[in-house]
Amino acid sequence: MTNNDLLSRISIDPNICFGKPCIRGHRIWVSLILDLLAAEETIETILEEYPGLEKEDILACIAYGAEMTRDSFVQIPLGTHKETKKSISN
Repeated sequence: MTNNDLLSRISIDPNICFGKPCIRGHRIWVSLILDLLAAEETIETILEEYPGLEKEDILACIAYGAEMTRDSFVQIPLGTHKETKKSISN
C-alpha cells in the first residue's frame, strides 16, 4: 500500500470534528491514534479498543504525521539537564 493509498483513509471536513484530521468514516482523530502509539500502545491493542478500525487506518495516521513534518516543525523546548556532582571524601 502506498502513502497516497494510506492518506486517502484520512479525511478533513470542517463540519466533522471541528475540521481536525480523522480516520475516514470515523470520528477518531489522527492525533488520538498518534498519542496512543506514543504512549506505547500497540497497533493490536488499538484495533481491539476500536474494532471498526483496520491496521491500514493506523498506518494512515502514521503516514499523515510523517507528511505533516516534511515541510514544517514544532519548536520543542529543550529541557535543562543538571548533573549532580557528589564529592567523595576519604
